[in-house]
Amino acid sequence: MTHDPLYHLAPVWTHVTTMQPERGEGVYLYDAEGTRYTDFTSGIGVTNTGHAHPRVVKAIQEQAAKLLHGQVNIVIAPTTVKLAQALNAVTPDPIDCFFFANSGAEATEGAVKLARQATKRINIITFQGSFHGRTAQTMAMTNSKTIYRAGYQPLPGGIFVAPFPYSYYFGWDDEETTDFCIQQLKTLFKTQCAPEETAAIVIEPVLGEGGYVPAPARFLREVRELCTQHGILFIADEVQTGFGRTGKFWGFEHADIVPDIIIMAKGLGSGMPISGIAAPRALMEKWPAGSHGGTYGGGAIQTAAALETVHVMQDEDLPGNAARMGEHLMNGLKELQAEFPAIGDVRGRGLMVGVEFTDSSGHPDKTTAKAVHAECIKNRLLLLTCGHGENVIRWIPPLVVNEQQIDAALAVFAEALSVATGTVTQRTGA
Repeated sequence: MTHDPLYHLAPVWTHVTTMQPERGEGVYLYDAEGTRYTDFTSGIGVTNTGHAHPRVVKAIQEQAAKLLHGQVNIVIAPTTVKLAQALNAVTPDPIDCFFFANSGAEATEGAVKLARQATKRINIITFQGSFHGRTAQTMAMTNSKTIYRAGYQPLPGGIFVAPFPYSYYFGWDDEETTDFCIQQLKTLFKTQCAPEETAAIVIEPVLGEGGYVPAPARFLREVRELCTQHGILFIADEVQTGFGRTGKFWGFEHADIVPDIIIMAKGLGSGMPISGIAAPRALMEKWPAGSHGGTYGGGAIQTAAALETVHVMQDEDLPGNAARMGEHLMNGLKELQAEFPAIGDVRGRGLMVGVEFTDSSGHPDKTTAKAVHAECIKNRLLLLTCGHGENVIRWIPPLVVNEQQIDAALAVFAEALSVATGTVTQRTGA
């Protein structure tokens, strides 16, 4: 007989903490004793509207009292139709048609199936450091860390990988990095993956699990041009960058481009399990009816939460707040970078910010990153790490965060830096 309360949970899950929150409100989580934790993870970019946003909670409660489930092949919940209409209002022309699923990986699989059916081509190009999921197809597309793929080969074929424009890693500026990566993509076309065999290029506008690296705008524009030139579909994986996270509603908007397909999840439901694929109706019509589907996709509860999430995003201008608070956060982190040499790079868009730790030789410094992270957790500031070297701390606060909350988190981070690096500082925790 074990006394470990987590014994019956599968150990395949890793745990940043073993804290069991009783409730959440805004940027905060509270345990059974009322101890407050500042959650700058947003459940990995999910609770963009904050924990338990009252309008989203009310929408879920009202829907639960009327209808819990209506399978979309049999009946169509009114909220499903309304959600598609609401998303049509926040997506660029000609995107006007939507398919709903449960998770980011499931939506990514659906997007790949759509691309292959629509183009009658097989190959898919992704980028080094990308994370697209843990299902078989999305594992084959993921290369941010070997742990996500190890022991599962053979994986689905037809996946090819191009360099992502990670300027800090290459040691170049964005222009030189963009030139190199575009040339490498063109070389891939000539040596491994012929354009006429390529169904789609799938890219995260900001590399997520791979290190919180924004793709330079020119790179995204040139990839878009190459796709148009060769009849390849441009798929924007907005699972983490969507719904205001980068300071605009969609991450691709920073490059002033329009994808052929948008993948969305995480922030779409404010915590309810829902994802989606968006594309022009003419493209969706090339997907044979019945060749894709699911039991829970487009369900009543999930779409009610997502519909209200979209409205809250608009009414409270959460993308605008993400842009303003993201600038404030970046400024604070860059001040700390000047004070602590262990911080090699501070980068991001909106409230999707990465702090990369490197040693005196410029190599990834996992030890310091882990020590800083542990100190933050000890002081009840919840953050996450990422990157293939596990040396990047990522900041993903809910988009309702204010300056005072960011300043308090920065103070905790500064103290953690001081403890982890043995540097004397006048700053104090908050």
